[in-house]
Amino acid sequence: MKTIVVLDDVNDSEQIDLMGVKYFGEGSKIIVTSRDRQVLKNGGADNIHEVYKLKENDSLQLFSTFAFKLLNPPLDFQDLSNKFLDYAQGNPLALKVLGSKLYTKSRKEWESEVDKLKEYAQPKISHILRWSFDELDELEKNIFLDVACFLKGELKDDVENVLSSLYKGALCGISNLFDKCLLHIDSYRFISMHDMLEEMGKDIVCQVSKDPGKRSRLWSLKDLNQVLKSNEVNKSIEGIKLNKSRVEELLLSCPGFKNMLSLRYIHFYGPHVIYGFFMPFLRDFHKLAVLANSVDSVSLPDELRYLCWDFYPFKSLSSSFNPKNLAVLKLRFGHMEQLWNENYKDLVNLREIDVRFCQQLRKIPNLSRAINLQSLRCTKCLSLVELPRLNHLTSLKKLEFEGCPKLKKFPELPNDFSELNLSHTEIEEVPDSIQLFVGLRKLRLRCSRVENVSSNISKLEFLRELDLSGCKSLKTLAELPRYMWFLNANDCKSLEKVSFTSHNVSSFHSLHDGDYASLDKRVSTTFLNCKSLNQDSIKNIESNAMLQIQSLAKRWARSKEIFGEEYIRASFRNQLFCSFPGDEISGNEFEHRSLNSWLNLKITTPNGCRGSRFLAFAIGLVADLAVVEVNHRISCKYQLITASGEKFTSDCRVFYGSDWRFDGYHVLIMFSEDMIIIDNDYEEASFEFKIQDDFGREYEVKECGVLVFFVDAESYTVSGCDGM
Repeated sequence: MKTIVVLDDVNDSEQIDLMGVKYFGEGSKIIVTSRDRQVLKNGGADNIHEVYKLKENDSLQLFSTFAFKLLNPPLDFQDLSNKFLDYAQGNPLALKVLGSKLYTKSRKEWESEVDKLKEYAQPKISHILRWSFDELDELEKNIFLDVACFLKGELKDDVENVLSSLYKGALCGISNLFDKCLLHIDSYRFISMHDMLEEMGKDIVCQVSKDPGKRSRLWSLKDLNQVLKSNEVNKSIEGIKLNKSRVEELLLSCPGFKNMLSLRYIHFYGPHVIYGFFMPFLRDFHKLAVLANSVDSVSLPDELRYLCWDFYPFKSLSSSFNPKNLAVLKLRFGHMEQLWNENYKDLVNLREIDVRFCQQLRKIPNLSRAINLQSLRCTKCLSLVELPRLNHLTSLKKLEFEGCPKLKKFPELPNDFSELNLSHTEIEEVPDSIQLFVGLRKLRLRCSRVENVSSNISKLEFLRELDLSGCKSLKTLAELPRYMWFLNANDCKSLEKVSFTSHNVSSFHSLHDGDYASLDKRVSTTFLNCKSLNQDSIKNIESNAMLQIQSLAKRWARSKEIFGEEYIRASFRNQLFCSFPGDEISGNEFEHRSLNSWLNLKITTPNGCRGSRFLAFAIGLVADLAVVEVNHRISCKYQLITASGEKFTSDCRVFYGSDWRFDGYHVLIMFSEDMIIIDNDYEEASFEFKIQDDFGREYEVKECGVLVFFVDAESYTVSGCDGM
């Protein structure tokens, strides 16, 4: 017998089993509601649907139904109704409770209720929401309270980083809160939490005691002021987060945090500014820095695990501070001249150091004991002259020294780190020892004084990004790895010679990371405005681009077989772009050429090319884009025709440029996933190319060329009909 059953608010998958749902007749429907996604998974749910918050119009109607017994509020209550809607944020329970509470009340009483909203929680709503909190384990409760008090609205990766420094098993706890719908992540990967849950979390902390010194978390300047001035030993406070501009003058007159024995988290944040400063705030910062000159440092507790203090006003960290538990240290825009004296030894838990924009920092101290350090970021440390030896730090993965103009020597580094940024430094050479950095994936030397890059760079099998743009003294790039996702040598005005390794290194196709690896890949090789390049170098760049196209064609054809055309159309376009100075298309690489923006050609299937296959084509253009001052895009409209007259037409965007500046004519070689289609024995093809800016203005295509080739749908081998 067919049955329909609704199980509401299930919190244990065994409840589903006990109902005997597996014995219900064929075609039965069982609807289960739960506040925990994992319960539904464990219970064998076929489909899980998240209940989203109500849309604005639906929220208004529900609220009005209880507040006025009408579908819409009277005109003179619309403004106040919207304030309650903003508070409820689409939560049906809140809309119902608030509406019922306001029924038959006067406008004056409504206005009073609005004033109470942010100050006092609604008891009935809080009571129901509290059930979800009470069911959490201890780790989940701590994470929930940390997000409510400190971390709501932060990037997911940053939240995971912070919480992992505070708790073991934090990632599992975060995942559980997502499953229980207490946390959400938006389309930009920021952690979100309903305002009422945030309010409940803060209420839970405050309800412990009227004395802020007995609470676990502080986010109010008034509360922190009261605790610091009492100068009593405190074992309750575990975390503090405040705007730094409101707290530092207070700290200069207080003994600091030494007596907060359980304090593990400090975050004093400034304005989120990178290359510019908020000038009124900067004046306050200088005033505080002058005041701080009379105080060497502020005391810190030894339990501290996470310290983020933007515009840190003191000359160094306290000599009495033992960083044995410290995992994350962020002192961006700090006033310090050194981090600590060389007596600091116990750094075993330290994973991240971020001292970007600390313009008076002269050196990085001995980090020999920081064996778990993963990231060291020193961007724009203008006074930084000296680096310690880092080659023993085997956990180190990311190094940033961009904009440190006094750095002249390539640092000593561990073999297995992955990212290094030395842009805008005085470094003149990439030494032969570069071959030792076998794990290096990204190397940035933009606008440095590099004159020579060792040919040993060819031995870096995993190097995927190399940025040498603006290196005006660079003359030779020899033995470059062939299959990099990103190579930028734009504006290297002295560059004459470029060659690529002939070593049998991994191609894009062999680097396929399994059938469900990320398909979103944009391959870019650019030598914009490198007018000193000789002809052999240009041939090398062209030949390497065609090898990359073959490899990508195999990879993308395989992806189309696995995921299908609809998935590929829905994803961001995979594409290759290569450019260098020149005013003609190479006949060696592109047999079909035209001195117009369009061309027609005959397609000839090569001998032995039988069975199912993909038809693919790459394009080359010559254009002068020096006059383009805004974003520009290059599109290709093509039509394929079979012997019977059947036609296939497509219009695809093959490139989108933003901040690049061209000086004179350049050759542009392009390929995208839209240029791989299932071959239906097409015999003719026509192409039309267009270059437009964001205002719709068109720019001349001086010459165009097309390369046609095939990819076997079973073996993924490439066969060309134009000499490929």
